[in-house]
Amino acid sequence: MAKGKDIRGNVTLVCSECKQKNYREEKSKRNTPERLSLNKYCKFCRKRTEHKEEK
Repeated sequence: MAKGKDIRGNVTLVCSECKQKNYREEKSKRNTPERLSLNKYCKFCRKRTEHKEEK
């Protein structure tokens, strides 16, 4: 198994308002060890909301 594969991991983004799991992103654990937080469109709320990385 290659060394570089362990650094990047898949994370799930959850809407902060309706708590639905909407997006999956790939994140570098070395460069951004803190939780990811992005403004994205939620199809359940039908508006742009903050999506945070799931625990």
